[in-house]
Amino acid sequence: MKWKRSERLVDMTYYLLEHPHQLIPLTYFSELYQSAKSSISEDLTIVKETFEEKGIGLLMTVPGAAGGVKYIPKMSETEVRLVIQDLKAELEHSDRLLPGGYLFMTDLLGNPDLINRVGKVFASAFADQQIDVIMTVATKGISIAHAIARHLNVPVVVVRRDSKVTEGSTVSINYVSGSSRRIQTMVLSKRSMKSGQRVLITDDFMKVGGTMNGMKNLLEEFDCQLAGIAVLVEAEHADETLVDDYYSLVKLHEVNEKDRTIALSEGNYFSRRGHDK
Repeated sequence: MKWKRSERLVDMTYYLLEHPHQLIPLTYFSELYQSAKSSISEDLTIVKETFEEKGIGLLMTVPGAAGGVKYIPKMSETEVRLVIQDLKAELEHSDRLLPGGYLFMTDLLGNPDLINRVGKVFASAFADQQIDVIMTVATKGISIAHAIARHLNVPVVVVRRDSKVTEGSTVSINYVSGSSRRIQTMVLSKRSMKSGQRVLITDDFMKVGGTMNGMKNLLEEFDCQLAGIAVLVEAEHADETLVDDYYSLVKLHEVNEKDRTIALSEGNYFSRRGHDK
């Protein structure tokens, strides 16, 4: 089959988008399309310029015999702010109020378009770091974890509250819940991670950070390193949080159940980004 250039560009773009953070040798495309490497390089230049102009991401070229091309998903500041604005607009509805100062977010966590964009926002923040695994705790953080993992092209591990026979041998720890101050348990299969991996932990909601702190302690049992923390919504709390090095998209300041009002603001994403640069 003889590929037209337009066909190559479409197919090549699709392949790159489906394989983020993966180094793809030029020989792969050259053999696939039966084209000279010089033609492939010209095609990739067009893709690179389009990706950067449209804010899709970066296309990195690695020279040398073992080199190739790698797609790095990125979002512009404008796009990130749009995601945060959309989140705030959805969360401000008074019918989301739940007893105890919580917000109903299940429908948002099940919205594939919104969660995919959230995943890309966090993946952009950690694009320049080595991330080997995304960790979350069952159940509401799972969709966020998979969205981030899709853009970083890494696996997800899910911490559970109790052991399942399908998990095999497990490691469990006790931790103190930040909000209720109760002793709770976390369980993770021994096969989930390998020693030395760098782990990004995430969750949908953080009050004081007890759950995040518990996952940090669990990482130590696996001899793994914390690479970062990503939170969809953080709650303003009078007490000091148990974790301080994290990204959040939205901050919940106050819930007034009597007046049915919710006070929200932008999270620390941009201040954190500025700090990390």
